[in-house]
Amino acid sequence: MVEAMTGESRMCEIPAADIDRQKAIMMQVRCVLQDWPSQPLAYIDTYGCQQNESDSEKLRGMLAEMGFGATGDEYMADVVVVNTCAIRENAENRVLGNVGELIHTKKAKPSQIVVFCGCLAGVPETVGKIRESYHQVDLVFPPNKLWRFPELLQSVLRPVQPVMNARPRTTRRRVFDTEPDDGAIAEGLPIGRDGTVKAWLPIMYGCNNFCSYCIVPHVRGRERSRSPEDIISEARGLVASGYKDITLLGQNVNSYGGGRLYKGQPYEGAATDFAALIRSLNDIDGEFLIRFMTSHPKDASVALFRAMAESGKAARHIHLPFQAGNDRILGLMNRGYTHGGYLEKVAAARELMPDIVITSDVIVGFPGETDEDFEDTLQLVRKARFDAMFTFIYSKRPGTPAAGLADATTREEKQIRFDRLLDLQNSISEEKHRRYVGTTMKVLVDGVADNELYPLKARTNGGRLVHLIGDACLLGSFVEASITHCNSWSLFGVIAKTGI
Repeated sequence: MVEAMTGESRMCEIPAADIDRQKAIMMQVRCVLQDWPSQPLAYIDTYGCQQNESDSEKLRGMLAEMGFGATGDEYMADVVVVNTCAIRENAENRVLGNVGELIHTKKAKPSQIVVFCGCLAGVPETVGKIRESYHQVDLVFPPNKLWRFPELLQSVLRPVQPVMNARPRTTRRRVFDTEPDDGAIAEGLPIGRDGTVKAWLPIMYGCNNFCSYCIVPHVRGRERSRSPEDIISEARGLVASGYKDITLLGQNVNSYGGGRLYKGQPYEGAATDFAALIRSLNDIDGEFLIRFMTSHPKDASVALFRAMAESGKAARHIHLPFQAGNDRILGLMNRGYTHGGYLEKVAAARELMPDIVITSDVIVGFPGETDEDFEDTLQLVRKARFDAMFTFIYSKRPGTPAAGLADATTREEKQIRFDRLLDLQNSISEEKHRRYVGTTMKVLVDGVADNELYPLKARTNGGRLVHLIGDACLLGSFVEASITHCNSWSLFGVIAKTGI
């Protein structure tokens, strides 16, 4: 690998020759699978964030290149891929429960290969459980090994000469490629997107923040940014293919490119930071929206807000997790900002973009949080007046500093705080949504719903969900929608004008 050093971060790029080798292996596997009596099928089960969704698109693309078709039935699948999330204990329990159920699919189809990947595959405690207790799992690798998937799958899939009218048996060995590393950038992998309107576009990987409650930096490695040229080229391709809603992805998109190295050299050209990247993407011809997530408040700058305000294709929405409203708790979380500093960021964004939609995340019941500390969280919510908020009760993750903190608050006490916060935010969200009623606004029709009354789903520029009356032929179109009513989470309307 070609490697470069910057501060405490160890950056590397996967050489093109190594990617070419994986592509050659894809063709080797395809040749082998052509001898099967029917096309082999793959099932991908994805958990967690949008970055995991993007990773699954790469897995889907590689499986397609290897000759696999897609199925939504794990019993029909020759390969089952479980792409996991490690952010909370509930997510882990759900994943492990579903992986446990695969013992039945494996019994029904003994040749089936079960793949366990994603963030949980980077947690040593979980990998130990899989090794000892989930023997139906054949292959385990974390996100940073995803680019090696063809090679790893080939090492498990060892077909012998097929019997007439029967699938070949396999010699099978379990493969665990779970050695930790700082991560790398792998360009040129095939991508199997399953949509036509919305697209995920990763711009960076990993995280350097080390929030005390978060396992992500430990499983996804250090921050490394893709080159602006590669990002802009991919974005142009998406727009040319008809995608209208492009979301830039990163654990902290605000720190994109910040003094980091790529291919051993400093970034050159205009797009050297996130604000500049937004401006460069905005210059691409075509009608589309640029969204991004997730932003870390400590790196959210006035320069970014100004770039958004001055870029007509940048959606007027920012997801800015604040996590807690008390300065002492924010310090324990290692978040790098204060209650007052966060509100200053919100005020700066709204000064430049009065119509901006701001959403957030918050953790209730972090170890050591008192009732008085929680009141500071409620106060911040009242002042910030988020359009929507995602609320979570603290979940201990092994291997993080917060896991060792004393926690005297009961689960029942945390639930009371959680319910109070939810009630407050729901009332604010509904009040904000009522202001849309009676207005007509431009929305993007991005999905269909199983709802006879409102068969279409759309999004406002600010990302608000709109349930619409209309025909499915409008999917992928920008239309004018008249908003008729609302609830805390969404808007309802009718189409006033098409072809805009």
